[in-house]
Amino acid sequence: MKEVLLIIDFGSQYTQLIARKVRELNVRSEIIPFNKFNSLAPYVKGVILSGSPHSVNALDAPKIDLSLIRTKVPLLALCYGAQYIAKDVGGVVEASDSREYGRSNLSIISANKLFKGIDLKSQVWMSHGDTILDLPNNTTINASTDDVSIAAFTLNNEETYALQFHPEVYHTKYGKEILANFLINICNFEQNWTSQSFINSTIDKLKSTLGSQKVLMGLSGGVDSTVAAVLLHHAIGDNLFCVFVDNGLLRKDEYRNVLHAYKDIGLNIKGVDASNQFLKNLNKVLDPEKKRKIIGSTFIDVFESVAQEYSDLKWLGQGTIYPDVIESISGTGGPSETIKSHHNVGGLPEKMNLKVIEPLKSLFKDEVRKVGFELNINPVILNRHPFPGPGLAIRIMGEVTLEKVQILQDVDNIFIRSLKDDKLYGQVWQAGAILLSDNSVGVMGDGRTYEKVVALRAVESTDGMTADWVHLPYDFLSKVSNDIINKVKGVNRVVYDISSKPPATIEWE
Repeated sequence: MKEVLLIIDFGSQYTQLIARKVRELNVRSEIIPFNKFNSLAPYVKGVILSGSPHSVNALDAPKIDLSLIRTKVPLLALCYGAQYIAKDVGGVVEASDSREYGRSNLSIISANKLFKGIDLKSQVWMSHGDTILDLPNNTTINASTDDVSIAAFTLNNEETYALQFHPEVYHTKYGKEILANFLINICNFEQNWTSQSFINSTIDKLKSTLGSQKVLMGLSGGVDSTVAAVLLHHAIGDNLFCVFVDNGLLRKDEYRNVLHAYKDIGLNIKGVDASNQFLKNLNKVLDPEKKRKIIGSTFIDVFESVAQEYSDLKWLGQGTIYPDVIESISGTGGPSETIKSHHNVGGLPEKMNLKVIEPLKSLFKDEVRKVGFELNINPVILNRHPFPGPGLAIRIMGEVTLEKVQILQDVDNIFIRSLKDDKLYGQVWQAGAILLSDNSVGVMGDGRTYEKVVALRAVESTDGMTADWVHLPYDFLSKVSNDIINKVKGVNRVVYDISSKPPATIEWE
């Protein structure tokens, strides 16, 4: 009988991240929205309660019957889940005077099995507005932070553990060890979930779903669409038809370079230059959400046109991964909030008459790379930095014009090339440049200039759900700034973005 860690989703942006961290420990996980949970299946060996954008004190706060879980299987409650348990057992939870977002210093004051092998003081990641102020006598407070006195607690005489912080987030130093303690030492899971098992089960599922039907696949040159295409190719072979669209918003020379990179993979691929169509549709559009929607609909229009060149197409393949889904809509049917729309999320218009197939929509970027290496895909493709589907349109603040695209392409090219030349590219998870909408006063020679400002962005992450800015060397930043200002006409000022995610996102729009 299979063993499953059940994650009950209260709508957190991190719910699938919990599932991914569990899978990293080779444990099978399943997610269920809180409003669809009514019993424990016999193969469930443990439960995790997610966070939530809601307050436990709200009238419409997400609720479940905890009696169905407590004392039945080990329970780990995170953030909102911890507050929900605290309130359920008679504790006090109120809105905090000083909200905690980002890094915090944890101090363990009463160790237990969950904190086995963990330093008494370490960094954790917080993201909450409510705070647990008091707990009843049948609980034990296990840890606190500089700002929160109850950062972890347990219910006495049962395997119920509650954490105000997020162990699933990369920046919690011992997050993986805490989850391992829960899964292995408390729940006693066997560790038998692997990338190869995902590949085998996905290909089998694709074969069963698609049979001999034809699929049109949009490729971007990036990791996600490439891995998705190779999985589809293993499943249906020559019934996969790949298209790479130049939307006029790619990096400099990327259209030519991407087509060249795919020549040895063995995929049926066709290049389509639709740059004029995209730029025309984006004319005078300022709102970032409208940009994303327009780009998404234009991609559909292009694919619809291309699809007419093939007979009997039934499916559109996409390289959607979970960060795209969770920021756009709830991937589990739960109440997660929309952060921003993604061009490849949300389905297809009825007129296109194609169904969507997304082999990777439950995986994160690092998991996709692992699958890609198992599939023996060229490391040059697998190690490329993520690049947004809408391209440079969401790195140009305000209206998108051909002139702005060309300026940003030149800036981006200098930045990325310099990272590679200085052996820094591999130390960065994602990098890019942003063209601001406002001009800045400058001076060149003896004359006044009034030109564009660009912001450079370089972050470290494992999955894109959280990220921190990279401390690039000052000498490097100085050289890049000088090169950009001297070589790119129309730019007279360069700044460096030092924001983490959250509260910022990696992209600016």
